[in-house]
Amino acid sequence: MKAIFWAVCLVLAGCGGQPRQPDGDQLAAIASRHPIKARMLALATNEWNFFGQQRVVYLDEEESIPHVGFWEDDDPEHSYRVNRYWQAAGRPTITGEDCRQSWSAAFISWVMGAAGVPQYQFPPAEAHWIYVTHIIRQADEFQSDFVPHGIKSYRPKPGDLICAGRGPSAPLLQHYPLNWRLFQYTPMHCDIVVARKGLTLEAIGGNVRNSVSKSILTLDRDGYLQPTPRRPWFLVIENRL
Repeated sequence: MKAIFWAVCLVLAGCGGQPRQPDGDQLAAIASRHPIKARMLALATNEWNFFGQQRVVYLDEEESIPHVGFWEDDDPEHSYRVNRYWQAAGRPTITGEDCRQSWSAAFISWVMGAAGVPQYQFPPAEAHWIYVTHIIRQADEFQSDFVPHGIKSYRPKPGDLICAGRGPSAPLLQHYPLNWRLFQYTPMHCDIVVARKGLTLEAIGGNVRNSVSKSILTLDRDGYLQPTPRRPWFLVIENRL
């Protein structure tokens, strides 16, 4: 049985209060010039708080969960929270009780929409490849606020998205050029970077070990994202909003 150490007593975004914020100094600096990006970070952090602050640490080939939070089907409150994400992705009948439905892209879609990101830049989607291919296509056609990069050409920062492949073909994605056709129908997972402290990166995503979790990652000595067996990262989407 999962260990749950405290009850949820948070003021929730969209329920009459302001969301809890991530690192105060970082958010203040971002908010002064990038209010939408700051809202994204606050919303993602608030959802992580609501789900009990589950943390997942990726280090080399190992993955650990030093703190376990609430899961998608623990109770109606959290199950219907997942339904809110699915509504943003156009699937209003799905809840956290539908455990076989991966809701990580729905979570990202909800955060983006609630933060005020225009849909023409970031379309809500039930699968990550839908908005990833859209962003790559836009980058080829005109200047966009979302800019895709390979993991060895750009250092991630708060507000960016980091994406990893899933399934047997995941390692191959690291060697592909950023051609949107290659990513169609490709299973993947993306998180929102919320903090960077030295060579430690923190990112929040949905459906990470059945919860909204904060992943703790170690960058390489040059500050670039490095793939691991558990998370074969291949893409960073820079957020210039």
